[in-house]
Amino acid sequence: MKREGFDIARCTVARHTRSMRLQGIIRGKPIRTTFADKTAPSPLDRVNRQFKAHAPNRLWVSDFTYVAAWQGFAYVAFVIDALLVASSAGG
Repeated sequence: MKREGFDIARCTVARHTRSMRLQGIIRGKPIRTTFADKTAPSPLDRVNRQFKAHAPNRLWVSDFTYVAAWQGFAYVAFVIDALLVASSAGG
């Protein structure tokens, strides 16, 4: 649209595209970065999804993800004190 001289926001184009039930094509084969082992036991939920700590250094939460880069993938890991997360979220 911009190439044709229209000044229009991406979100407007996305909204109209969705309303017309159109979608772009994805070229190439999707990349699977992990393959789940259905027979492996899942780790235990040791905190019953209660991510609240009463003092610092009592409960740490972690996660990891990947980001596509020009040369492949960059893997990122996060480890955060749950007390800091709860206090910054207002809880």
